[in-house]
Amino acid sequence: MNNTIGHNFLHKSLLRHTLIEHQSKISYSGVSGKALFQSQSPTQIKKSSIVIKFRGDRLNLRKTKLPMGTRHLVSVFPRAVLTTDTTSELAGKFCLDENIELQVDVSVPTPGSTIQVNFQVTNGSNSLLLHWGAIYDTKGKWVLPSHRPDGTKVYKNKALRTPFVKSGSQFILKIDVNDPAIQAIEFLIVDEAQNKWFKNDGKNFSVKLPAKGKMIPNASVPEELVQIQAYLRWERNGEQMYTPEQEKEEYEAARTELMEEIARGASIEDLRTRLTKKADKSEIKEQQTSDTKIVIPDELLQIQAYIRWEKAGKPNYTPDQQLEEYEAARTELMEKIARGASIEDLRTRLTKKTDKSEIKEQQPSDTKIVIPDELVQIQAYIRWEKAGKPNYTPDQQLREFEEARKELQTELNKGLSLDDIKKKIIKGEIQTKVSKQLKSKSYFRVERIQRKKRDLMQLLRRHMTEWTEEKVPHPIKKTELKAVEHFAKLKEEQDGGSVLNKKIYKIADKELLVLVTYPAGKTKVYFATDSKEPLILHWALSKKAGEWLAPPSSALPLNSISLDRAVQTQFINSSFVDPTYEVQTLEIEIEEDSFVGMLFILLSQGNWIKDNGSDFYIEFRVASKQDAGDGKGTAKALLDKIAELEREAQKSFMHRFNIAADLMDQATSAGKLGLAGILVWMRFMATRQLIWNKNYNVKPREISKAQDRLTDILQNSYKTHPHYRELIRMIMSTVGRGGEGDVGQRIRDEILVIQRNNDCKGGMMEEWHQKLHNNTSPDDVIICQALIDYNKSDFDISVYWKTLNENGITKERLLSYDRAIHSEPNFRKDQKDGLLRDLGNYMRTLKAVHSGADLESAISNCMGYSSKGQGFMVGVQINPITGLTSGFPELLQFVIEHVEDKNVEPLLECLLETRQELQPLLVKSHDRLKDLLFLDIALDSTVRTAIERGYEELNNAGAEKIMYFITLVLENLVLSSDDNEDLIYCLKGWNHAMNMSKSRDGHWALYAKSVLDRTRLALTSKAEEYHQVLQPSAEYLGSRLGVDQGAVDIFTEEIIRAGSAASLSSLLNRLDPVLRKTANLGSWQVISPVEAIGRVIVVGELLTVQNKSYGEPTILVAKTVKGEEEIPDGAVAVLTPDMPDVLSHVSVRARNGKICFATCFDPNILADLQANEGKLLHLKPTSADIVYSAAKEGELTDSISSKSKDDDSLPSVTLVRKQFGGRYAISSEEFTNEMVGAKSRNISYLKGKVPSWVQIPTSVALPFGVFEKVLSDGSNKEVSDKLRSLKRELGEGNFAVLTEIRKTVLQLSAPSQLVQELKDKMKISGMPWPGDEGEQRWEQAWMAIKKVWASKWNERAYFSTRKVKLDHDYLCMAVLVQEIINADYAFVIHTTNPSSGDSSEIYAEVVRGLGETLVGAYPGRALSFICKKNDLNSPQVLGYPSKPIGLFIRRSIIFRSDSNGEDLEGYAGAGLYDSVPMDEEEKVVLDYSSDPLIIDGKFQQTILSGIAGAGNAIEELYGSPQDIEGVVRDGKIYVVQTRPQM
Repeated sequence: MNNTIGHNFLHKSLLRHTLIEHQSKISYSGVSGKALFQSQSPTQIKKSSIVIKFRGDRLNLRKTKLPMGTRHLVSVFPRAVLTTDTTSELAGKFCLDENIELQVDVSVPTPGSTIQVNFQVTNGSNSLLLHWGAIYDTKGKWVLPSHRPDGTKVYKNKALRTPFVKSGSQFILKIDVNDPAIQAIEFLIVDEAQNKWFKNDGKNFSVKLPAKGKMIPNASVPEELVQIQAYLRWERNGEQMYTPEQEKEEYEAARTELMEEIARGASIEDLRTRLTKKADKSEIKEQQTSDTKIVIPDELLQIQAYIRWEKAGKPNYTPDQQLEEYEAARTELMEKIARGASIEDLRTRLTKKTDKSEIKEQQPSDTKIVIPDELVQIQAYIRWEKAGKPNYTPDQQLREFEEARKELQTELNKGLSLDDIKKKIIKGEIQTKVSKQLKSKSYFRVERIQRKKRDLMQLLRRHMTEWTEEKVPHPIKKTELKAVEHFAKLKEEQDGGSVLNKKIYKIADKELLVLVTYPAGKTKVYFATDSKEPLILHWALSKKAGEWLAPPSSALPLNSISLDRAVQTQFINSSFVDPTYEVQTLEIEIEEDSFVGMLFILLSQGNWIKDNGSDFYIEFRVASKQDAGDGKGTAKALLDKIAELEREAQKSFMHRFNIAADLMDQATSAGKLGLAGILVWMRFMATRQLIWNKNYNVKPREISKAQDRLTDILQNSYKTHPHYRELIRMIMSTVGRGGEGDVGQRIRDEILVIQRNNDCKGGMMEEWHQKLHNNTSPDDVIICQALIDYNKSDFDISVYWKTLNENGITKERLLSYDRAIHSEPNFRKDQKDGLLRDLGNYMRTLKAVHSGADLESAISNCMGYSSKGQGFMVGVQINPITGLTSGFPELLQFVIEHVEDKNVEPLLECLLETRQELQPLLVKSHDRLKDLLFLDIALDSTVRTAIERGYEELNNAGAEKIMYFITLVLENLVLSSDDNEDLIYCLKGWNHAMNMSKSRDGHWALYAKSVLDRTRLALTSKAEEYHQVLQPSAEYLGSRLGVDQGAVDIFTEEIIRAGSAASLSSLLNRLDPVLRKTANLGSWQVISPVEAIGRVIVVGELLTVQNKSYGEPTILVAKTVKGEEEIPDGAVAVLTPDMPDVLSHVSVRARNGKICFATCFDPNILADLQANEGKLLHLKPTSADIVYSAAKEGELTDSISSKSKDDDSLPSVTLVRKQFGGRYAISSEEFTNEMVGAKSRNISYLKGKVPSWVQIPTSVALPFGVFEKVLSDGSNKEVSDKLRSLKRELGEGNFAVLTEIRKTVLQLSAPSQLVQELKDKMKISGMPWPGDEGEQRWEQAWMAIKKVWASKWNERAYFSTRKVKLDHDYLCMAVLVQEIINADYAFVIHTTNPSSGDSSEIYAEVVRGLGETLVGAYPGRALSFICKKNDLNSPQVLGYPSKPIGLFIRRSIIFRSDSNGEDLEGYAGAGLYDSVPMDEEEKVVLDYSSDPLIIDGKFQQTILSGIAGAGNAIEELYGSPQDIEGVVRDGKIYVVQTRPQM
């Protein structure tokens, strides 16, 4: 049996408050909850006051019978009460107003009577109320008596209000006082209608009461009787749901009633007899009239239940069965009593057992003393603590209980009494032996909450990513900015991106660009301006900043004029085809490296133009990020505004928060980038990169009020901008909660309380006091913690400094405050306890203002608390948030109790369950939304700290355990992220992987590896998004504010590191080698197994070097390879941790070019390869591994010679110019070598020759020469002229015009004859004609055709033809037109395994949706499989898919490129040019956990076998290996193209 029953009853109980107020963090559960043995009596042991009794196979909480009220997290703070003046008067007359009189009479009680207080008001009104309370003692605190006149109402839980009753011309009221403890009645009179208060000279009226009878000195009522009385009151009141405050009131009212009975002469035994005259099986009922009822002691019930449990075979009972067994035991004992047995008879029978494993009789004779279970429990608890608080199994619990009993029995045998034993237990003087094994051995059973099963899709948040640029009040015209930027772009590309510095200056309403590059070892300085006025550059060079030196003559441009230490050079006009790009330019080339910069000014029509009154200066260096730049990719106007206001913001937090609040409208209007700007600014503040306080004193309450204003605005933005919620949460995490009223003022007041209470008014405490009074900050939370740690360490000053330094506070920072802290703390030993108490209380106040995301503060703010305080939190009352689920308090209680557990798994589960319960409230409008948000942020943060603490737990864990931890952290990330669809599908994938593992599916590790790869891609995507949104703002604002460059450089990295993504990445790294080993994947996937020797060069992206030419054989280690890149000349190998598909463009290029290409999965191997940068290596690959070793220079020379011979043996590649054949469109029957390319001819050849179950789509084509014919049409003359000019620039080496050429092609108009011929051919072939759906649909089709033609000039294709010296003008483009099949799956087949070269084996890759994700640069892997040609029904899956995106489309037409430059011998041009669908594909995030190709083995075998069969049939048809593309729709196989496998 488990401890759920006890735990739940404990939380349900109304009666916890007297216990909880005196406890700190105590575990309330049973053994497995780390509170193994606890006692009922708070005087017996300080650790706990919760009784645990034996039940079933465990030691459990004693079953309470008082399930009253609702489940609430009872606050540890007492409620606030009204303080009063203690002066009093005897009953008499009082003048309330000019003609209103009050008379109070008190009757003197006689024995057995009550005291009566009579109130009489003359000349009053009908709206008079008595506002009153009772006084028990000299402290003057009001209590609310339970006996009250009719009509009395409780006012704010602080006072009673009773209406006066009209009697003739007077208003009267009578109060009966039957509580002998009440010493006085205090009151005020209220005229409710006029809201008028009548006081006694500004104070409370106070009427002392005469003593009644003789009070029992120090009388106290046993708690169990108070509990029963409270239960009876609850039943009488209709079993209503109480708040924690009402629970306390009811409990005290029950105690008062019993005290009154004692005052009237009743004894404790009389009360016990009355209250316990009930023995109902299920609950404590109201008092019965019969006096013969007997209550069976709990210890006998437990023994009987234990005997039943043993007889049943010691089963593991559920909580419900546990209750049933307990009540069945009660029934059996009641039946024995009904047959005449007494309680003593039962005790004797039940305790006559001597077996070691059972509950034993304690003494050898009839005079034996039975040791109470509660003492045994306390001793067992002590043993458990000494053993290191292990998690015991049920059998170990029993043994520990009996060992504790034996130890106490030994003390009894020495002649000690039970009272003596109690005293020794409290002092810890009883000798106890604890097994060493128990100290070291860990046990698996840990208490945990029960998680609900949820549909993960309910967490889905889809928001389209957008980067809304702000609306700048006076934007620079696009044409003006575009001109100089366009010029800069051209020059940067021309010089290979070797930019040293770049600045754009504002010259009136024009722009001046200065660009410094460093191509080929020379410094080039480019000037460009869009000004139309003639300009002269007056310039010189510098060897140190500010120095004017005459430039060398070799650096002077034509027509320059040399002056003394300077030169003047005229700007010249530089025109482009597009007049909007016209600029005036200058180019200066400097060969010497000794110059560090250039000074200059401008001369325009006799006027000198300077840089804000100073000379312009441009440095010759790598562009520093301290240069603000142009703010591209940021909400620039907002960041400029922030920079302007920073001087004001530095004054105090009040100023900063108010400025931020004022800027929020502009930020939200600017979209995601605007909020990113606010986040960057607030995080610079939070990480102490900005000044917090400068020469300005501000009261804490003013800071708190400003915080409250800002967080209210953020709360409202969270409601109204759901697509920005992730950013808003991040902003809130940098700002304290704040609050109106006295929340901040308490910081000033309570430090005085600490100083006064603990006699520490000088030194460091006084200096800190002065700082707190003038400008409190989040540093104060750390200072307070440092003082607490210093006290706890018995005043070790190094501990104080350690806490400060670890949290970023140095001695210099303490001295930098406006009110500096010079001194170190120096306390006396007698101050220690008081300081620890008061500093702990003060920490709550500091966190309430500065630490909105602090877990304890966030929980308190949500669950509510109130406090009368002891100088701290005085009068604070925060109401619980409404709408929380019934079990929510228990979840938070579990979190608090287990937040520091070493075994973090149960804590993580509870944290996530709590966050899940919060989610519905976070998406609704709620007046306390920000408190809910701060709680959610705190829970999120606690997950991260817990998982980091739990790494040690995973050191020797298996794959299932690590996978489970991954699901927990991933769930946390899902809950914190916008656009979380991909993350949700990753989470579903992990759940499926764990199910496969549990069911012993042989492919579980292979599938899990694909989910791991996809999760990594999701994390990479998230990191890239953060970098794209945040880093430009961090760099621009950081430069404007002078933030430390190191902090700017790692800004986004630190954001990521602080989130769940970093923890998740660490867990994935732990699991990866385990999965690879289990799935026999090894450390490499060799895509092109070619032996190579070369020098290692490490690059970030292969894309950045694809056009480079290396002068010697080079092994590239590239971090990123997307799949569409070209491999640069001179590269003999490409090694990457990235995962391009085996059949991607770059993979095919590598195999065709005999270049070694492989993916490395092992980060250690990859790091070693990177460490060999600059060295020669010899790579020897197999189909599954790569062995590498150091190579010698001689080997490199031999390799170069061999490669040269191989190149010489390659046939030359030439193109034949194709001519227009007279037709704009042809059907597939007309496809010939002169009309179309190999792609069209092959698809035509397949029709009628492949098996009938292989479908071939209908096709038509726009043949060779049509583009040229359209271009020569009169309607396109302007386009033709512009294209001719651009091609001329291209021929001169200006590669930047490639983009402009493509744009120009898109401006072509369609001749009417082309439209008609294409329409006729498509309709004759049975294809739908787009124009039938309207003119717009034809325009879409025409644009797609032009995009295919324009792809002739894409960069990859252009540079590829240049490498093999193909004449680009001779390249002709036909367009193959096919109807799109909206595919379920797409595939590519190589009929000879490309990795191993095995011709008996087909290799294929499959993706969901259209094939563009397979052949294009889409991240992730496809499903891959092989199939033996002699066994086509047995495909073998090599890898499961990890591509997150699938492409799907409506019924449409696709226009495929079909050039004469594809599939040439010695040159594979396939895949270089674009195929364009008429309609845009829809990107769909894929859920593989529900994909039948993944989860349905029979469906998978059918589809993969069909794909392999189609490939085999086509290879047999052609008689050679084929590269085939196709799709699957409704289980049918369609082949859309085939070509020879290269």
